[in-house]
Amino acid sequence: MDVFEAVAEPNRRALLDALAAGERTAGELVATLPALTQPTVSRHLRVLREVGLVEVRADAQRRIYALRADGLVEIDDWIAQYRRFWTAHLDALERHLDAKAKDSDEPA
Repeated sequence: MDVFEAVAEPNRRALLDALAAGERTAGELVATLPALTQPTVSRHLRVLREVGLVEVRADAQRRIYALRADGLVEIDDWIAQYRRFWTAHLDALERHLDAKAKDSDEPA
């Protein structure tokens, strides 16, 4: 499995979202997905670890999970080729809104 397949699964994205806010224990991560069992969340975390998106460290009896931002580089590199389309659309939207604002400022 690669990074793209890993993030295609919605529950894994939810785990990444939770970890984006900071380190979490396994129990805290299970609580973010109440519809899933602890073993299911553990399997998702294992996949995220295997593809390099998450790291884990032991703290006594607890496991602490953290996001590995450098694991997202592959996705960012792929998305980079499409950013120019977003920029062009945002620039066009800005021009459109500026024109609308000028039109509404002119007296009738």
